[in-house]
Amino acid sequence: MAGMQPKVSDAPQWGKMKTIQSAKSRAEQAYLVIRESIVDGTLAPGAHLVQEDLAAQLGVSRQPVQQAMSLLKNDGLVVEIGARGLHVAPLDLVDTERRCQIRAVLEQLAVREATLRAAARPAFADELRREGEALLEAGEHMVEIGAHREAVAHDVAFHSFLSRASGNPLLESTAQIHWLYFRRVMIAVVRFADRGPVVWCQHREILDAVCSGRLDEAVARMTTHIYGSRGALTTALARMKVDEIGHAEAATRRD
Repeated sequence: MAGMQPKVSDAPQWGKMKTIQSAKSRAEQAYLVIRESIVDGTLAPGAHLVQEDLAAQLGVSRQPVQQAMSLLKNDGLVVEIGARGLHVAPLDLVDTERRCQIRAVLEQLAVREATLRAAARPAFADELRREGEALLEAGEHMVEIGAHREAVAHDVAFHSFLSRASGNPLLESTAQIHWLYFRRVMIAVVRFADRGPVVWCQHREILDAVCSGRLDEAVARMTTHIYGSRGALTTALARMKVDEIGHAEAATRRD
């Protein structure tokens, strides 16, 4: 029906949440599993989170899920909409733009410092290229086989590698707080905007500029890379909405 929000049971399902088995506290496990399910799209933006359903899927009581919801709200991954209850937070274009501005500053600084170090030390540049090439090959392979989550994990690893290459240990830890949000964006873009091959081609160009000591080019390519996700996210969100509507209509017909 029009205006109805999808429940967990009728939200787009791109995978299944794992059941909880390890020795960690059940609240922590519930938090981690639900968080990753939101980040990787198993729980779609806007999905209605019914705590009883989540508890049943995870094989736990409702209390750990309640505690997990509180943590997820703090992360900005879950929102409470009055009497309509808890929902997966949407991917917002304005919020993404603001986060991109912060990320761009950090990434520009990372490639700037890494490029200066590479230009001054040829041996460091060679080592950087070897390590970077290994990351690129692994990420490109994941794109080729359609392993979206793994491709994004390698994407994050590549950018973290450049932060470490800068020689500034604070860059990687400062960027870390934004990766939870950007992993959601990246997975949506890879899944729904067919941007995977473009992303890794840009990674190659960035690495080559850094290792070759081409400072202005390295910074410019990184800037283009960061802001290039804006249009792709718009496309991805539109396609996700169509997919969500299709699943909701199918659920309504079943009812």
